[in-house]
Amino acid sequence: MKKGLKKLLSTSAVLAGLVALTACAQTSAGNEITQGEGESEELKTITVTHEYGETPVKEEPKNVVVFDFGILDALDYMGVEVTGLPRSGSLPAHLSKFESDEYANAGSLKEPDLEAVYEMNPDLIIISGRQADYYEELNEIAPTIYMGLDNEDYLKSFEENMTLLGDIFNKEDIVKKGLEEVNEKVEALNKEVTAQGSNALVVLTNEGSVSAYGASSRFGIIHNGFGFAEADENIESAAQHGAKVSFEYIADLNPDYLFVVDRGAVVGGESSAQGTLNNELINSTDAAKNGNIIYLDAAVWYTATGGFTSTLKMVDEVSTAIQQ
Repeated sequence: MKKGLKKLLSTSAVLAGLVALTACAQTSAGNEITQGEGESEELKTITVTHEYGETPVKEEPKNVVVFDFGILDALDYMGVEVTGLPRSGSLPAHLSKFESDEYANAGSLKEPDLEAVYEMNPDLIIISGRQADYYEELNEIAPTIYMGLDNEDYLKSFEENMTLLGDIFNKEDIVKKGLEEVNEKVEALNKEVTAQGSNALVVLTNEGSVSAYGASSRFGIIHNGFGFAEADENIESAAQHGAKVSFEYIADLNPDYLFVVDRGAVVGGESSAQGTLNNELINSTDAAKNGNIIYLDAAVWYTATGGFTSTLKMVDEVSTAIQQ
C-alpha cells in the first residue's frame, strides 16, 4: 500500500476511535448502541467466520464494495445496491447495468484500486480468490470478508454464501425462494443426466491451447452437481487452471459430452474455441458426431459463478444441451 494511503488510514483510525468513545457504547454481546436525537437504536452485528479469520459485520451495511461477480449477481438478485465494483474490464451480460458510472470503479478483478476503495468509505468489502493477496490492505480500509466457492461442493458452498448474504442484508425470504428454485432445477437436471448415464469432459481453450478440468475443479459442478460421470477420473484435482491436454488425449478419451469454456472470450484475447477444436481428432469423438460439443457462456462460467442468476443460467444451459 502506498505510504500516503497508510498515513491516511492511520489518521482516520484515530479519529474514528475518538468518535466511537464519545458517541457509542458496546453491549456485552458486542452489539453497537448508536445514540441520536434522544433515541437509541440497536444495530445487530454478525460475526462472519471465513478463510482469513472472524470479521464483525453490521447488519444491512449501506456502502458495499464487491470484488466477486457471483456475489454481485446475488446482491442484485436480492435488490441490494452496491457502491463499487471492479469495472476495469468486461462484465457478464446479465450484469451490464453495473457498467454505469453510477457505480464507482474499484479497479479490476485481480488488482483492486486501494485509493479508490478508500474514497468510497465502504461499510463492507467482499472478496474472493482473485483478490486474496489484497485481503490485509482491504481489511484496513473496512471490514472485509472472503466469500469464495468450494469447488468440490459448489452447491453446498453456494447455499452457505447465499444464506450468509441473506442474514447480513436481511433478505432471508428472497434467499429461501432463490435457493428453492436452484435446488429444484438442479435436482431435475441431475435426474435426467443420471438416467442417461452420460460422461463428460470439461475443457478450457486459451489461445490455441486446451486444458481439462475434473470434478474438484472450478467447473466441477457439471460432475458433482449436474450428475455427469467423469470421462477421466484421473485429472489432477489441484489443477485450478486445468491440466494441459492434447487433441489426441481427447480423441482417445472419446467423451459423450465435451463442455467448452473459451477464456479468450472473457479476458480480451482472441475468441477462438470453435476454431481450435475444429480438427480431425476432435471431430472423430462421439461428442462431435452426436452434436454434443457444448460451448458454454464463458463470461458466466469463468467470472460470475456463485450467484443466483448465474447458477440458474448454468443449469439452463446444460439442460438445453442434453435435450438437443
